[in-house]
Amino acid sequence: MRHLLLRLAVVAVCTACTTTAVAAPKDPRPQRYHLQARASELDPRAKPHPEIDFVFEKDGKPADVEHASVDTRVKPRGRLVVWLMGYNDALFQQLNEYGLHAVQPHYANQWFGILKPRDRMDRGNVRLEAATGRDASDQLDVPVPDGMMERVRAMLHWLVRTNPQGDWKQFLSSDGSEVRWNKVIVAGASHGATTAARFAKEVKVDRVVMLCGPRDQDQDWQSIESATPVERYFGFSHVLDGGWSGDHYCRSWELLGLHEFGPIVNVDDTPAPYGNSRRLVSAADVGGDEKRAHSAVQPGKSSPAGPDGKPLYEPVWRYLFTHPVEKVGEPAPKDPGCRQEHPLP
Repeated sequence: MRHLLLRLAVVAVCTACTTTAVAAPKDPRPQRYHLQARASELDPRAKPHPEIDFVFEKDGKPADVEHASVDTRVKPRGRLVVWLMGYNDALFQQLNEYGLHAVQPHYANQWFGILKPRDRMDRGNVRLEAATGRDASDQLDVPVPDGMMERVRAMLHWLVRTNPQGDWKQFLSSDGSEVRWNKVIVAGASHGATTAARFAKEVKVDRVVMLCGPRDQDQDWQSIESATPVERYFGFSHVLDGGWSGDHYCRSWELLGLHEFGPIVNVDDTPAPYGNSRRLVSAADVGGDEKRAHSAVQPGKSSPAGPDGKPLYEPVWRYLFTHPVEKVGEPAPKDPGCRQEHPLP
């Protein structure tokens, strides 16, 4: 039996405010809000696509739950982070502390293990269709209501009604027909970081944050013209991540053009602002575990802590999401040891 058609939850995390917090003007009771709703209920046009495991229910549980959060105690930066991976509350709390709004839409991201690239643009085209709902690939059919862009717009309309204290309407055009993507930070980890980068090639956004990504080492879309200025792309990964042993990250970062804004900087040895580089790495202790290294660069249990018990990478996350984009490092040469040619699977 299906769950209730409308399953909305609002969790207000009301802990003591710090002395430095600044209340948003429209909330009489400033606090952190975590809101969630099912995508299938926010837009009646939304449809499942089981052929790519894009479904609304799985194992008797809702699979299309979307999340949003904002902390109205913190002075807002007027930027919305669209996170293109599974919900990570530790990350969202961190973003909210920076004065950022954040949403995690349910979009077609399960195709990765199902569809195989036939040429060196295929995978990028699939990512573009999943993100935009535009007909970019003949390998899948994701209409506009099921693309990430429209899912975010539907979420924002719901948030405007449900959580006016959060001032979500600032991220919609005056008539509500479009998301103001120039106020959006599109971000993700791994598969999500790769789709975030591909989306930003097509749509101009405020910035792109790529944690343990992008990959798509057998693809060439990373080198096409970008709607988003290249200096607005920021990458961070751990050197024990398989993306390094396979020369995935170095290749993608160079194809994107990030070497024009500084060398690869090890955040373990260099403090923020890391020479204003867009290419950051770490070799912090992760027990030699490649899988942990892959997930360590986002907040959570896998991420290393400092001697004080606080997340070691907090200054890095702050830099990635808030560093002024006009401040850039000096151009660096390409790495001749970075393997550029990767065969299709």
